[in-house]
Amino acid sequence: MAAGLAAVPAARAATTADTTPPTRPTNLTACPVPGSGSSAYASICWTASTDNVAVTGYDIYRLEQTGFVKAASTTGTVGGFSGVYGRHYTMYVVAKDAAGNVSPPSTLITVSASTGTPPPTPTPTPTPPGDVTAPSQPSGLREPCLADYPGVSFCWNASTDNVAVTAYDVYRETPGGWLRAGTVPTPTGTFPLHFYESSGLVTGTRYVYVVVAKDAAGNLSVPSLPFSALARQGLPRPPTPTPTPTPSLSCSVGYAMNVWYNGLTASITLKNTGTTNIDGWILIVEFSSSNFILTSGWSGDVIQDGNKIIFKNLPWNKVIQPNMTIQLGFSASYTGTPPSPMRSTLNGVPCTG
Repeated sequence: MAAGLAAVPAARAATTADTTPPTRPTNLTACPVPGSGSSAYASICWTASTDNVAVTGYDIYRLEQTGFVKAASTTGTVGGFSGVYGRHYTMYVVAKDAAGNVSPPSTLITVSASTGTPPPTPTPTPTPPGDVTAPSQPSGLREPCLADYPGVSFCWNASTDNVAVTAYDVYRETPGGWLRAGTVPTPTGTFPLHFYESSGLVTGTRYVYVVVAKDAAGNLSVPSLPFSALARQGLPRPPTPTPTPTPSLSCSVGYAMNVWYNGLTASITLKNTGTTNIDGWILIVEFSSSNFILTSGWSGDVIQDGNKIIFKNLPWNKVIQPNMTIQLGFSASYTGTPPSPMRSTLNGVPCTG
């Protein structure tokens, strides 16, 4: 009897666990540096969050080359961290409670590290070592840029830099913070860039993004203004063809790729290395990732299926005679690292090369 009664409060406690996160911190502003010291400090203030039980503290996240990292924690609504005098820092704040629930992230804020007592100006002013100039803020975000494909796509105008912009990091707001969704290499010109994301998104839902430009010296731009992009269904695609197995077939595939900023062109050489004709064929080339979007293809009916590019013969190249070679190819856009081919099959048979 005693054991049974003791179990009742425990079960009730389990069903009443606190799962409600605090509200999002708001009204972030730059705040005066506490104290009167000469050390540089990046300091911000915000309006307190609320919670169904109690807010126990706040974490401040700072943008670095690798993404956002936790830089400080506080129980009040003022916080910051030591930095380099005059350098700009981008950050956001989340509230937390005793049960471990974390609020949605605040909006991003960029402030300059300063001191309680301004340092004297040296005479003459020394030239700072190396490149300390950040790229300009990315602007002109707009959608959709790849409406044919399911997911989120948007474009923006290239940033400028005193040396050169090397890449752009794209961050998406998630329930617990700002997540780096991808990196877009810089183009050779100043035309618009574009970003595409499909993994884990819900069609019909809007997602909030910012874009950050960076250079080779590690300088980061002020993030773009937040941009809301719609995850779209994309246009209908033809069904993936199923190859007819040809056990006696023998083949080889050569592959060459020309890459630029966020696009590529692939040239594929397909050879019949067997002793009989191949009469009708489907070539499937599997790549290391699915971070690319097919834009065009030639010498076959070409479609994309995840990380695979699939070619189906055309009437004029339906028959491949022994030792005969045909040329195929496609163009695509990509994000991050260009994909590389892993394996190829022709009518279900692995090809060498």
